[in-house]
Amino acid sequence: MSEEDTRYDASHIQVLQGWEAVRKRPGMYVGSTNERGLRQMVFEVADRAVNEVLAGRAASVDITLTHDGGVRVADDGPGVPIADMEGAGGSRLEALLTQMQAGVGTGGRYDVTIGFCGVGPAVVNALSCLMTAEVRRGGARWVQEYARGVATTPLTEVGTATGSGTIIAFWPDADIFGAMEFSFEGLEERFRELAFLNKGLDISLTDLRRPDGSRSVRLRFPDGTRDFVDFLDGHTAASTPMDTIAFEREDPRMAGEMEVAFRWCNCPDERMQSFANSRPTVGGTHMVGFRDGVAAAVTAYAREQGLLTPMDPDFGADRIGAGLTAIVSVKLDRPEFQGATRGVLGNSEVRDCVGQAVQDHLGRWLKEDPERAAAVIDQIVQGARRD
Repeated sequence: MSEEDTRYDASHIQVLQGWEAVRKRPGMYVGSTNERGLRQMVFEVADRAVNEVLAGRAASVDITLTHDGGVRVADDGPGVPIADMEGAGGSRLEALLTQMQAGVGTGGRYDVTIGFCGVGPAVVNALSCLMTAEVRRGGARWVQEYARGVATTPLTEVGTATGSGTIIAFWPDADIFGAMEFSFEGLEERFRELAFLNKGLDISLTDLRRPDGSRSVRLRFPDGTRDFVDFLDGHTAASTPMDTIAFEREDPRMAGEMEVAFRWCNCPDERMQSFANSRPTVGGTHMVGFRDGVAAAVTAYAREQGLLTPMDPDFGADRIGAGLTAIVSVKLDRPEFQGATRGVLGNSEVRDCVGQAVQDHLGRWLKEDPERAAAVIDQIVQGARRD
């Protein structure tokens, strides 16, 4: 290797200014430059609107896929403040859409980060050839346009307005994204999930791109995780003899709350999903606690009723899943996630809190009806034998 090949000095360092870094490495901010990245762009803009509803400042969120390849996100909240922000060199609206937001999605147990990043709408602006904002606030209507991370027009009052709210629309930059087609189904799946996990959330998703007419879904589920279990069970739900066990509990020991719903169906499959602060998780202390609680309650009941002999081992937490559909959702003031992908919840106290709550509720449910209790235990035994 020559001296020229090994020389490394300041001339080799490239300094990217402004939004140039985001545009050069978009995958670092939205995951990819294909459909997955496009979907993440929608989530980053929708975060703020969803959190307005969860905070009680708005009633609904409407997301529209427009015929010309754009996305419009609207809410009926108080409207993003349009007053100048000290030190920002512009309005609070302009700061939201042109400055990277530090700590987005860390406002407590009810603050939702829809996607995996939480980098904010300014990154979406940087990766869009056009972004428009409309704010209805204080009886006036304000508009502003942006492109590739910067404002291209001043914030302008254009007339009077009834009601209040914010509409942000964007068109992804074709120079950045290889795929320019948003997946309606992919967006619907995540927004439906959020609506299940947050009872007060009302989201509408509309697709105007179809030549045979628009399609729209309204996602609102007053029964929360109980509705989620019904959805996961699908056609098997009607044929199952088991009730859904569902409860909510606040527990100061874990500085948060839990919402759990589960039931056994007449099928061998296990369908369990877990969430922490509305973020999907692949496991963690909340799921370990759930399995501990189910195993403890079933074992205790089986021994009381003589369904297990003194020589029989306890039902293990790994043996209770046959036919079980479950949603375990916790919302914590200070969630701790393991790993860079934040897919595993690590708060140690959550295990005992969830485990005890599940054991209490399932234990009472089993004692209410010996017949269905026996059916549950038989299904667990049969599933263990298949394993």
